[in-house]
Order: sequence, then C-alpha cells, then structure tokens
Amino acid sequence: MRVAFHTDQLWFSAPGGIATYVRELTAALASLPDAPELVTFQVGAGDGSADVSVPGSIRSLYPRWALTGRPALPASLASCDVVHATNHAAIPPAPRETALVATVHDLAVDAFPEAFPASWRWLYRAGVRAAAHRADLIVVPSQATADDLEDRHGVDPSRMRVTPLASSLPTTPLDVDEVLARLGIARPYVLCPATLEPRKNQVRLIRAYRQVAPDVPHALVLAGPDGWGVDLITDEIDRAGGGAIVRTGWLSAHDLDAVYRGADAVAYVSLYEGFGLPVLEAMQRGVAVLGSITPAVSETAGDAALLVEPTDVAAIAEGLARVLTDGALRGELVVNGTARASGFSWQATARATLDAYRDAVTPTTT
Repeated sequence: MRVAFHTDQLWFSAPGGIATYVRELTAALASLPDAPELVTFQVGAGDGSADVSVPGSIRSLYPRWALTGRPALPASLASCDVVHATNHAAIPPAPRETALVATVHDLAVDAFPEAFPASWRWLYRAGVRAAAHRADLIVVPSQATADDLEDRHGVDPSRMRVTPLASSLPTTPLDVDEVLARLGIARPYVLCPATLEPRKNQVRLIRAYRQVAPDVPHALVLAGPDGWGVDLITDEIDRAGGGAIVRTGWLSAHDLDAVYRGADAVAYVSLYEGFGLPVLEAMQRGVAVLGSITPAVSETAGDAALLVEPTDVAAIAEGLARVLTDGALRGELVVNGTARASGFSWQATARATLDAYRDAVTPTTT
C-alpha cells in the first residue's frame, strides 16, 4: 500500500501538537512489519524533508482545496492508494480511485473560536467541512472528538476510526533538583503543564489553588508558553492572594520531563481537549493527576485520575486539597495511572491508522 502523507506541519514556526502527531506517526508506521510505503509531501518548498513538493502556497492551496477540491495533486501522489490529510486545516483532493483519510484532531475552533485568528478560524472550519463531506474515513484521537463530529457536522460514526495518541515526551536522566534550582522552583509543588490561554483554565485553577494554599505547603507551577488571552492569567497571578505561583514559560522537552518528575501532582483542568496528552505524560512518570470531567480528558484518564468540574472553582479547590493532602489517594492514583499509561503507544496508534487505511481502500459492505 502506498500512502501520500501530508507533513507541512513539521516546518511551521509554531508546529504544535499536530507536528508531534505527524512526526511520531511517520516513524511508528515505518516500524510496522507490514508498513505501508509513505510518500511524504509538503506545499511549496517546505523544509526539504518531503518526498514531493506540491507547487503553490499554503495561503492559496489550503482554502482552494477546502472549497473546490482543486487543484489536483501531482501524479506521484494521486497514484497512491491513500491520501492522508494529517492536519484538518488542509484537506487535499484525492482522485476517485484513491481513498482520502483525514485526521480531525479536535473541534476547538467550534468550542473556542475566539482563540484563533479570523483567517485560521475560517480555514479550520472549512477544512472540517471538507473532511466531513469528502473523506472516505476520518481518524480522530478520541471518542469525544468523534462524538463532536457527529453532533456538529453530522458525520456517520461508521466513517470514523478512533486512534488514540501516546506520549512522545522523552524520559531523561536529568537531575530533577538541578533543573528545579535553575528554574527557581522549590518543592513541593503541583504542576500545570499547558499553554497559558483561557481554554486551559488557569484562571480558575489559580483561584482554586489560593483557596487551599493556607493548608498546604505546595507552590503552583504554571509550565508553558504564553498563548492567546495570557493577559487574563497574568492579571490573576498579580492579584493579592496566598501561596506561591511560579511561571516558567516555555520549557524544553528535557526540562519539562524533569519538572513532571519532581511534582507531587499534576493539575490539568482544561475546558476542552481533543485528547489530553499531559494526562498521559504525568501518569507515565508516576505522578497523580487532577483532571477535568470534560469528555476527552476523562476518556484519556479513565479511572486513574481524580476528575472535577472545570468551571467550578470550589470543586477544583476540593480536588486539589484531596490530591495534595491524602497520601493514600495519591498513591492509588499513581498506581492506576502508571497502569493506564502503559496501554497507550505510538505503535498502537500506527496499527489503528493502518487498519483505517485498509478500511478506506476496501470498505466493508453490509
């Protein structure tokens, strides 16, 4: 099987989670004993790593693909068995005899449209609509995202395949205390690893933390780059209140691994996710997780995290207090979380994706 595999995201200035998906899935697919032949492609010059460069520019091609399904892909791609659109902002056309598989990572643009620039907001919506109408199969990272696609875009569940993700954050030999000292973090602490933006819910987390701070010795560490709406979070940090809040900014993968390993707990009470990767990253390192009851996070966490209503500051505060003061509960979460994380791997993601390719090429009939 030959698969035209879209890799534009790898050279974007802000590659994000989609680039991680593309990079990890490419390697995992290639490692399968029955690996498909991947013919990678990028629009324009890209970074030179792709097998095929598609003439044109992203600014022009992405919207034309979404709205008209044109222009056609070069013959070297159109002759493949499958075209895999790995980023739902870009749904390239596939000839009638070629199966189109599209990955829709989440519907954050519908849930939080204000978090996207107007041009990208339009493009993501157009891309999802194109995938909903044209793709032979849509792969999603969670059942929650599949449910969103069915509810919001009317996609039949039979046209979707859930292919859960896995952690790609490396476990390093870095000395935790040396990293914490360099970053100005003192133990004990609870960690929130996320971009600072409203969707990640740090304002409510800070308010909840300040309610419990008088009763625990823990600092709150906010580890992530500034995102849209960061001023709201900065203003909340600057308000008078108890406890200690440390803001690290962007961290390298190695530093983030060490900061995870030094934490007593991870608080990830995001308002919306397509999957919830930090939950797995924490569990993989034996760290107890306080998560949100939002569908994708609770689906990823299973029964291995303490889940709370993310819009309720009192509920978050109660959850924090329990995780930070109840050693038996924390130990139970660590044991369950470690077992839960072991069930996710990029090899499993690749196998499920290859199965989706085969289903798209040879659809089952009833």
